Amino acid sequence: MPRKVLITGATGYVASQMLPTMREKYDLVVCDARATDRNGQIVPGVQIADLTNPDLDANAHLFVGVDTVVHLAYKHRSRDPDRDYFDERSNVDMAYNVYKLTQRAGGRRVVMASSNHAADFWEYPIWERKIDGISPDAPRPLSDNFYGWAKETYEHLGFVFATGGAGRPIEVVQIRIGAPRPIAAEPFFAGDRNDPVAYTRDLGAFISPRDLTQLFDRSIETMDIRNEWGVPWQVFYGISGNTRAFWSIANARRVIGYEPEDDSEILYRDDIARHLTRSPFAGPLLRGKDRRGGF
Repeated sequence: MPRKVLITGATGYVASQMLPTMREKYDLVVCDARATDRNGQIVPGVQIADLTNPDLDANAHLFVGVDTVVHLAYKHRSRDPDRDYFDERSNVDMAYNVYKLTQRAGGRRVVMASSNHAADFWEYPIWERKIDGISPDAPRPLSDNFYGWAKETYEHLGFVFATGGAGRPIEVVQIRIGAPRPIAAEPFFAGDRNDPVAYTRDLGAFISPRDLTQLFDRSIETMDIRNEWGVPWQVFYGISGNTRAFWSIANARRVIGYEPEDDSEILYRDDIARHLTRSPFAGPLLRGKDRRGGF
């Protein structure tokens, strides 16, 4: 009998890359706040749900009999920067609701879409050549924006649930998704812009649809995800096997057997040869809202 999996945010962009494969393998329950994708197309089988609702009973039916929850849902921020904290806090509340509903329903595991922005402060020292890279274990995750702060908080909330500090332990995987989209060179070098730093960053952060699907699939299927302290909690970076990677996927290879099939260096070799004519370290990485980011 196939494993029963609930996917939240099922009409979103990330879900669209994984749903075809997931539908073939799992007994899927899919939900979102709307029934259509970004192109206005109805996503089959979507159940409408507001997972920010503090009344847990309102969404409890979605979690009945579910083995694993893949939490991709995200409530977008308003355009008022003074509301950023409050907007992101609703996403933190939604993450809590997902953990709690999984726990109450007897679910085994939550695989949650975190983001590279959970630790994006540390990218500035990378581009200043003060450190060489980031792993999920070190340095301590720090962000300079409320989006990243919320993702970091998802991770810490998940640890509380994985330890049993909030009741029955549930298993938790956090995936810090990088750049799950095609990497076009032209915007970085159009007109007066000549930005090898941001372009190189996206090449390092890239993850292809099949690698993204494999990473989530193995995060669902791997039976033992306990860390060195015996806690069933892991954080993996969501990138392909990129030559220019600056985030480590060593623990994903070791713990769940993740073996990415793609490398942006090969997929975009013609663009790279055409545009990267000087060291990407020659300029700064833009800070805050002006920085081009991944997921």
